[in-house]
Amino acid sequence: MRSRASKDSAPRLPRLPARLCPRPRILFVGINPSLRSAAVGHHFAGPGNPFWRLLHAAGLVPEPVSYVDDVRLPSWGLGLTNIVARATRAADEITPAEYVEGRRRLARTIARVRPRIVSFVGLTVYRQFLGPAAGRGAGPKPERISRARVFVVPNPSGRNAAYPGFRDKLVWYRRLRRYADEGEGPP
Repeated sequence: MRSRASKDSAPRLPRLPARLCPRPRILFVGINPSLRSAAVGHHFAGPGNPFWRLLHAAGLVPEPVSYVDDVRLPSWGLGLTNIVARATRAADEITPAEYVEGRRRLARTIARVRPRIVSFVGLTVYRQFLGPAAGRGAGPKPERISRARVFVVPNPSGRNAAYPGFRDKLVWYRRLRRYADEGEGPP
């Protein structure tokens, strides 16, 4: 564990901007940026992170993309943000106070951009936002957030042991696409 002095003297990485548009079809919400993502200025930039391949394989984006294409998500009616803005090596470095502030900020963002679906990228971020009443497992959830439907997809991180492989995760990203397609009518 690092001392406070070493934490304060560590270089501060720039904040990774959210990729937002008005009324996104799906707003993806991650936990927080990795150190690599913050360093290169793009979401899900970790080597081997399959998030971008999952989006394409599931039919959520029309062409193969990589982390440098995160700025293009709004043109496809998709958004991407995190509950906590600070980059860390691992999510267990996030403080309870950061989650409290993150919940407030995220609720304001959701109310402002009004997505049709909020898709939490992993159970950890879903539970951090909704608290102890949050359900288990991936898939559609009964809650609404500012009228948006809620869906949880597996976190694409290799640390996500519940969904060990690309195919296991892809099942849920495809279900998200179908869930989004089912609700394409007026709100």
